[in-house]
Amino acid sequence: MADLDALRSRFVRALEAARGPGGGPDAGVYADRLLERWGEPQRKYHTVAHLTEVLDRIDVLEEYAGDPDVVRLAAWFHDAVYLPDRSENEERSARLAERALAEAGLPEERTAEVARLVRLTVTHDPADDDRDGQVLCDADLAVLAAPPTAYAAYTAAVREEYHFVPSDAFRAGRAAILRQLLELPRLYRTPYGAEKWEATARYNLNAELEMLSLPAEPPA
Repeated sequence: MADLDALRSRFVRALEAARGPGGGPDAGVYADRLLERWGEPQRKYHTVAHLTEVLDRIDVLEEYAGDPDVVRLAAWFHDAVYLPDRSENEERSARLAERALAEAGLPEERTAEVARLVRLTVTHDPADDDRDGQVLCDADLAVLAAPPTAYAAYTAAVREEYHFVPSDAFRAGRAAILRQLLELPRLYRTPYGAEKWEATARYNLNAELEMLSLPAEPPA
């Protein structure tokens, strides 16, 4: 169970650090609104647990970021809008970030950067000189390098989010996503991610892809 008070404090620290002197409205109000979104019932994988894991990974990768607090804010917003039956979640999340962070007193340049980072999670393919994008994408994809039991729980939760999709269509769609990831020259762009996660993640993706290609079990 995620510690919501601790999460709230993490958002407050990130926003207050990123907006700098002069402050702004109560940061806790924005944290509470985001936590409500992350706690919506349609979420099975994209939950506060996922948010916590991404923030934890950003802490691990912080040294590679140019503006770590902006990256943390992007993590908070990257799945803030999440409806499994909609395809524009990242764009809607980015627009939410633009509205909310401007209102919260974040400088315009940093607000724009948060929104850019959120949009980057559509492809998870940051440029070679995009340090903040690399940290956010590596943190978001770190689950792909999870141990077998945790990886199985992740894939099961994703399937549950898409429970309304027929089995054959889900398998085809999921396989396409896995192939798209495997076609990336590197899944992880930070030195830490490349060393610690790349090999395991590719093994997990290939194993899942192989499972998806197997014929479904006939009904008993």
